[in-house]
Formats: sequence, C-alpha cells, structure tokens
Amino acid sequence: MPDEMPHVLVVDDDTRLRDLLSRYLGENGFRVTVARDAADARAKLAGMAFDALVLDVMMPGESGLDLTKSLRATSNVPVLLLTALGEAENRIEGLSRGADDYLVKPFEPRELVLRLEAILRRARALPISTASVALGSLSFDVAREELTRAGNPVRLTAAEASLLKVFAQNPGRTLTRDELIKRSRIEGNDRTVDVQITRLRRKIEPDPRIPRYLQTVRGEGYVLRPD
Repeated sequence: MPDEMPHVLVVDDDTRLRDLLSRYLGENGFRVTVARDAADARAKLAGMAFDALVLDVMMPGESGLDLTKSLRATSNVPVLLLTALGEAENRIEGLSRGADDYLVKPFEPRELVLRLEAILRRARALPISTASVALGSLSFDVAREELTRAGNPVRLTAAEASLLKVFAQNPGRTLTRDELIKRSRIEGNDRTVDVQITRLRRKIEPDPRIPRYLQTVRGEGYVLRPD
C-alpha cells in the first residue's frame, strides 16, 4: 500500500540531482517529496510527516548542517547528509550536528537506498515514546534531556545529556562506541566516549567505580539498565 511506503524528504538545490533521487527512490519503495533549500524544507516539514530526510550539506542560505542541528532540538527524524566533502573532519561535523549517516558525492543510487533502509530500521527500533527513566533517586526526562533528583535539577553538559538520551531510548541494549558517536552530540573518537561515560557515571551512579546502571559490556560497548 502506498501509505505504508517510507516517506522521504529530499532537499537539494541541484534540480537534476533532486529529480534523479526522487525518481530512483520512488522506483525502490519510497514515497518522495522534494525541497529546493532549507526554507522550502521547513515549509514541507511543517505540513507533513516524514520518515527520513536526505539533505544536501552545501545549499544557498541555511546549510544542511545548520538545518540538521536545528531539527534535532525538536525532532528525531533520521537525517542522511549528502555532500561533496569527504574528509574525516567533515563527516564528524555532520554526525556531531545530529545526522544519522553521511554519503559523499558522487555516489551510487543503490548505496543511498541501502543506507536509508538501514537508518529506518534503526529508527523503528528506538522506543522514542519513553517519557522518562528512573535511576534510583534520579529521573531523566527523555524529551527535555533533563536529569533531576527529588525534583531538583542535576546539571548535565550538552554531550552528557545527549548521551544519556540515547541510552534512555535504548534501555537494556548494548550500544557500541561508534553508535554513540553517531547518535549523540559527542565529537571525537572512542576515547572521547569513554571519558564522557566516566563523567556521566559520576552523576548517575551511587558508586561510579561499581556501575549499577551504566554498565560496560566488554568488547562491545555500554548498556543502560534503569530501574
């Protein structure tokens, strides 16, 4: 049924590429809406619900990076960035703004389809309806990214809050360091993740040396086990 097809918003100022992607995605099981720039995309987002965005980074006016960061304040819709910039720092920049994946131009259309299908599978697996999680005397509001103890706020940095949000949306699921970097606002490498985990444990664990809630899964990553 057409209504069951994932609805994708393709945002690119290149008319030829926009039309090509619209046609190819439509032929491969997606319902497609197009936008020529960030302003056009915002208008479409205000009136329709989308399962994912395919978003060009370099556009006149508001860039794809800025639009992604802005969207992350209110939405978990998956974002796949398209760009001609393939350096590692450019990919890290995109992921740090909240993108779910990053594809460098030129690319094979089939790879775009496969990457879209992958991020949609991950998005469906996220229990984003979780309102809050309990960690002993602490409570974390997932939507607001706020941690409180007996109603009093516990200060979190932006990186700590986004990291805890990813864990709270995936209770009991082991997340690799790479996944945590992609889904949170952490910028850096595996070591950066470990440092942020240590800092977060100091705020949520009764004894950070013996984690009860945020546990290490040796050789795999980390898992949050709330009450």
